[in-house]
Amino acid sequence: MTQIYNRVALIGLGLIASSMCHAMRRAGLAGEIVGYARSAETRAIAREINLCDAIYDTAAEAVKDADLVVLCVPVGAMGAVAAEIGPSLKQGATVSDVGSVKRTVIDAVAPHIPDGVHFIPAHPLAGTEHSGPRSGFAELFDNRFCIIVPVEGADRAAVDRVSDLWRGMGSNVDEMDPDHHDLVLAVTSHTPHLIAYTMVGVADDLSRVTDSEVIKYSAAGFRDFTRIAASDPTMWRDVFLNNKDATLEILGRFTEELFALQRAIRQGDGDHLFDYFTHTRAIRRSIVEAGQDTDAPDFGRSQIKSE
Repeated sequence: MTQIYNRVALIGLGLIASSMCHAMRRAGLAGEIVGYARSAETRAIAREINLCDAIYDTAAEAVKDADLVVLCVPVGAMGAVAAEIGPSLKQGATVSDVGSVKRTVIDAVAPHIPDGVHFIPAHPLAGTEHSGPRSGFAELFDNRFCIIVPVEGADRAAVDRVSDLWRGMGSNVDEMDPDHHDLVLAVTSHTPHLIAYTMVGVADDLSRVTDSEVIKYSAAGFRDFTRIAASDPTMWRDVFLNNKDATLEILGRFTEELFALQRAIRQGDGDHLFDYFTHTRAIRRSIVEAGQDTDAPDFGRSQIKSE
């Protein structure tokens, strides 16, 4: 793969940014990779492990002379970071992001992007429950999807360049408009995370089941809920506050489905339960066939590192 950007600045140095560092280096996609993190401790760790070619103490310093700036901070912080770096962005540069909500990020960031700078939002659909600069690995994006969400009037060449970067890091690339993206992610990611948090909370609140029993007897279902519920709380707080409408819509649909299943169980309607589970099993099979998960025993835990 050939170099796509001379200088890439990563603002925020968690799982996604650190994985981008490793993936860009693996494929030779950037001449220089620099970074910034709000926490002095995070910056110190990034320097210790030589995550980037340079780590700066301010975001404004980090973005200077960068051809590509990627905002890898929680979606609730995007607007403030954009305001901070706006005056330091060079003409012709591209600003992108990795947030899992797009409409509110575009509304927060776009006003701070100067004329002559391209804003190309993106969202890699990849992750683990781990965070921080040590958590990244080059293979995180391999065969995962990255959704590019061009703003109105976006420069096509700049969009294609960002797309080429993600392909070079191993991703499959699709494009969506922001509102559709937020609805799709409410179905595939945001609401499932909320349900996982809720189920773990229910187990914690159920006084007739002890903590030791929950821990000792966690079969695959509850164990996987706890893995999802271990995700970064700041990130997920911001996701739900910034994708309210789509998440509430899907939660409403979920509640309706749950009531229907409650009724089937109460009435002993085995046909309804069997048909429902047959349909959902087919969806799982389609996800495996699309290469987005493995059908290996135990979810292939001993074989794969990423979700």
